[in-house]
Amino acid sequence: MCTEIRIVAAKHDELMEKGARRVREIKSIIEKRYNFNDEDNKVEITIKPPDFDKALCSAANVEALKFKLLTGTPVRNAVNNIMGGIMRRNAIGCTIMIGGKVRGQRAKAQKYSMGYLISTGQPMKEFVDVSIRHVHMRQGVLGLKVKIMASLEKKVGKTTIVMPDFIKINEPKDDDVTAIVPGVQFQRQQNAAAMPDAPQ
Repeated sequence: MCTEIRIVAAKHDELMEKGARRVREIKSIIEKRYNFNDEDNKVEITIKPPDFDKALCSAANVEALKFKLLTGTPVRNAVNNIMGGIMRRNAIGCTIMIGGKVRGQRAKAQKYSMGYLISTGQPMKEFVDVSIRHVHMRQGVLGLKVKIMASLEKKVGKTTIVMPDFIKINEPKDDDVTAIVPGVQFQRQQNAAAMPDAPQ
């Protein structure tokens, strides 16, 4: 009997470059916690990159924001940096929320938004990627929430899910004028009948 655990990591290359030590550590922790062993109940760990661009992964972005805040970057600079990176990758919209003692003794919540992002209904569950983290700062705990809406179309298996209000306008075809304007051909025939000697 074998149990396979698949880990989707945004920094997939970095994890594999450092060797299998980190992967072995993760495997040993899982084995000790859930009583796996190599004889009758083996565990296999597979690490793969996400299916989409890691710049549009909310978990990767909220971790980057957490690291920036822990290293002392001002809140607004850190948020604008993360948000700019997301929107440069052609995301539809994103929202970053920070709550807690950002500055001073009074706790407050800040919300930064850019682009178009829905917040209710079934499409919100399908199209919006949400991640939450907590940062332990000196003055207290900050709550971070990153929401990213990457596109208006999403592929799930072989089917493509499209936003309910998404309208796609196709480019017009370069057709013959007679096909576009029905009366033109009839008018030409009438003129030819009226003046048979005139050049066509």
